[in-house]
Amino acid sequence: MSAGRPVYLAGTGIHAFGRFAETDVTTLGQHAVRAALREAELARPGFEAAFCGTVYSGVAAGHKVLGGLGLAGAPIVNVEAGCASGGAALALGTAQISSGMRDTVLVFGMEKMPRGIIRSSFFPPWCEEAGLTPAPAYFALRARRLMLESDVTREDLARVSEKNHRNGVHNPFAMFRREMSVAEILASKMVCDPLTLFMLCSPNEGAAAVVLSSRPGPCGPPIRVLAAALRSHLAGSVLGEHTPFCGLTGSEPPSPTTRAAEEAFASAGLGACDIDLAEVQDTDSGREILSIEELGLAPPGGGGRFVREGTGEITGRLPVNPSGGLLAKGEPLGASALGQIVELASQLRGSAGARQVVRARTALGHTVGRGANASVVILQRETGRA
Repeated sequence: MSAGRPVYLAGTGIHAFGRFAETDVTTLGQHAVRAALREAELARPGFEAAFCGTVYSGVAAGHKVLGGLGLAGAPIVNVEAGCASGGAALALGTAQISSGMRDTVLVFGMEKMPRGIIRSSFFPPWCEEAGLTPAPAYFALRARRLMLESDVTREDLARVSEKNHRNGVHNPFAMFRREMSVAEILASKMVCDPLTLFMLCSPNEGAAAVVLSSRPGPCGPPIRVLAAALRSHLAGSVLGEHTPFCGLTGSEPPSPTTRAAEEAFASAGLGACDIDLAEVQDTDSGREILSIEELGLAPPGGGGRFVREGTGEITGRLPVNPSGGLLAKGEPLGASALGQIVELASQLRGSAGARQVVRARTALGHTVGRGANASVVILQRETGRA
């Protein structure tokens, strides 16, 4: 995001993540949109454009949400970028305000995920048969490589899950709100070695929304969107989330996450050392460790030590996934990235309750989906203003 007008979070809204058999995806989206508009205190319709992130919701899903609320008329753009769909929608909305095209933009995402493993028409049948789609077999291969190339252990993978489930107990929007011990996680059903059942997130349902504005919102201290970067893959090995596969076996190009992080930090004029807390992709326990390394929050190969030393705990130097992450919340793809933004806004406002990170001022949100798209968002609470 090039320098331009400041962009603020003026309002946030969320529908809990879980399974809601009696609620359709349009209603989920409407719940989150209403909450965000109410918090931003917008008169109808109040926004000049809308961007909707979703994967499985069908044609013109955003139009159905806003049309049902009587809020159609402004441009409505539906965005699909895998797990990063909400992040892509946020990047588009942020650019509209930063460039001066709009003063107020609504961004929302929702999903009702099919039960079972995530299946996608992006991948040819042979990829699914070989375990190279976003499914436990692929996650396990990636975790195995992480263990082979660094000192990450199965116990470290379990510690990530233990932390996130402990954090999720205090998140009213999380699907799973129960603490789990390392021993319980290691003893849970083996899905694909080394990943047990409680080391994997659950695809589910939910929605989240934010109102972006050129002016601070009415709720709490002003929160600025310093950067919203989205980058795609460069061809690399099958285990690096680079597609199409080129069969590299030696050194690889930087991952989409690393490229998005570099762009976001440059745009914000900050570095990894300036981040106070982060919400990162944890589709499985190994993905969280890989995420913190690719983002530069831990050095390459240093993710295991980051976990063992408790650096990512709520009371640690750099709390990671205080919301409980996807492991506790579950993952409704289109709502995932925006759910992170809602959590980070709560943290920066000091309203996160028992999961509050002390002295939180600058926060990072990260999602990455096969395809491969990676989103990195940096938020900052302005000081000296109420």
